Amino acid sequence: MTLLGREPVPVPADDRPLVEVEHLAEYFPVRGGILQRTVGEVKAVDDVSFTIRRGETLGLVGESGCGKTTVGRTLLRLIEPTAGTIRFDGSDITELKGVALKRYRRRMQIIFQDPFASLDPRTPIGDSIGEGLRIHRVGTVQERRDRVAAMMEKVGLQAYHARRYPHEFSGGQRQRIGIARALVLEPDLIVCDEPVSALDVSIQAQVLNLLRQLQRELGLTYLFVAHNMGVVEHISDRVAVMYLGTIAEVAGAGQIYRRPLHPYTIALLSAVPVAAPGDRARSRRIILTGDVPSPVNPPSGCPFHTRCWLRRQLGDPERCATERPQLRVLPDGGEGSAEQQVACHYAEELVEPRRREQLIRSAAAVSSALVTEDDEAITPSGPRPIDRGGAFDTDDTASDAGARF
Repeated sequence: MTLLGREPVPVPADDRPLVEVEHLAEYFPVRGGILQRTVGEVKAVDDVSFTIRRGETLGLVGESGCGKTTVGRTLLRLIEPTAGTIRFDGSDITELKGVALKRYRRRMQIIFQDPFASLDPRTPIGDSIGEGLRIHRVGTVQERRDRVAAMMEKVGLQAYHARRYPHEFSGGQRQRIGIARALVLEPDLIVCDEPVSALDVSIQAQVLNLLRQLQRELGLTYLFVAHNMGVVEHISDRVAVMYLGTIAEVAGAGQIYRRPLHPYTIALLSAVPVAAPGDRARSRRIILTGDVPSPVNPPSGCPFHTRCWLRRQLGDPERCATERPQLRVLPDGGEGSAEQQVACHYAEELVEPRRREQLIRSAAAVSSALVTEDDEAITPSGPRPIDRGGAFDTDDTASDAGARF
């Protein structure tokens, strides 16, 4: 069954991008003094460029405060961009206003992070889902009700739920309401702003599977904003990694997890928890030193150079502090390198496997030396559990040391 009897939408064979963003910037003024004059700017997004092909999912990841959500909202023109160009389906929408912009808003929707805060607590969810239909004057009143009912069933809700209020639903159900509201206008692009971060793990899997199913059936294009690297790997076709308002690396999802080439991406992936004991023993944790620089006064040169472990391994070259690197395709990056773009002056150092292993091993050893005495003091004491086929015992006399954590 397809939504409202609509057939699955094929992805065009020419692989044209649906979204093209060039040199996007978003600065927020900092005001102070009695007259509230502008005394500075928060550079939330600074010179960001990327494309999203039709029917694909681009994952946007990074630390909290790196500008991921701002990119998504600026792309939809919920926030006016300070500079740059936004093209949607070949048309420049950067300067559109009023009715001209409204026509494109029907084709671009957003799923907000907080499913409860994004819903009016005094409005039945049927009215919230159908509000976009009313604003764009789609169909008659009865046709809108029928479309809302069909969409609710599509996302796993019942039609009679339309008369209920948001507080009567669980977190997972409220997020399904948000998905239904975004899809009811049959858009081409959906910005998913951390849509599963507020949900339990089991509910996260249900919502992610629902998003993937709807994408296959309706030919949707996603910009998936998240900070959970496991979630991004599960749903994304390509991944863009952000740091301090800039894009550090862009590559296919499998490639960026298998062989990241930006030092920040490598450090970010090293922080992902590892479940298997054997893999945990082989993992190399790279701990970044220092605080994230302020977006009000970002460092010159490479934004990451003040915390970069690779720069320290190479003897602190001056170029990192004076020249800002641009996203570039590595010419000799091995298989699939044509799709991997990195904003690092010395990313070639991480291409050759032996050299890469040497640098990462050395950086991980330095990180291990940074563990403080306080950190060691809170390490659990006493006998360690032993894995015996799923049943954990505390017998400290076991001879199989390899089975211990």
